[in-house]
Amino acid sequence: MRLDALNVEMVPVSGVLTAVAYRRSARARKISMRIDPGFDGILITLPMRVPRRSGLALLRQYEDWAAEKLAALPRPVRFTAGAVVPVGGVAHVVVPVPAARGGAWIENKRIFVSGGEEFLARRVTDCLKRLARQRLTAMAAEKAVEASAKIRAVRIKDTRTRWGSCAPDGTLAFCWRLVCAPEFVQDYVVAHEVAHLTHMNHGKQFWALTESLTPHRDVASEWLTGNGLELLRLG
Repeated sequence: MRLDALNVEMVPVSGVLTAVAYRRSARARKISMRIDPGFDGILITLPMRVPRRSGLALLRQYEDWAAEKLAALPRPVRFTAGAVVPVGGVAHVVVPVPAARGGAWIENKRIFVSGGEEFLARRVTDCLKRLARQRLTAMAAEKAVEASAKIRAVRIKDTRTRWGSCAPDGTLAFCWRLVCAPEFVQDYVVAHEVAHLTHMNHGKQFWALTESLTPHRDVASEWLTGNGLELLRLG
């Protein structure tokens, strides 16, 4: 989600000036609030006719909770020269190669980036998105065959609330940052969404199918609980 597309104000939260973004949603039935790791701030979702002051009142009600969650966010990893970025759970170093051409590419645990510094962050992101599309699409196709299911399309998105999703029309979507997680985590998330092609719920049959497609359900879920926020702080 682009921060510049939202209404944002700086609000003191437990004495610290904090970015608070407001988003209106026609589907929202009540005010909701969450910490957004993408911009070190708070995202408040409002129903269409609810005034902004009502969202601020909710923030005041849970101010201590919000301050605690913000303080617990992992340090962000920006895509700059020398940054260490996980790819498949393995640390890779960002190495600028100003005189080279070809955008960015991965080789020997390094992410090489051509061109000027002003292009570096975008090119690293584009490189990881391409890799995510290649790996997750191939993985999903293989698991769909095992599940006797049909995928309509695979989308790679910049989501921060879910690692994957399955639409009723058979379109799967994955957060590009998932490619930074260990392969067993990727395997589980893809299996989870492929299983939704057959069962659009979380019933017993769904979990039975998921576990037939991957042996990593428990360990991957535990890993995401403990490390997922760090992935969301990449870029």
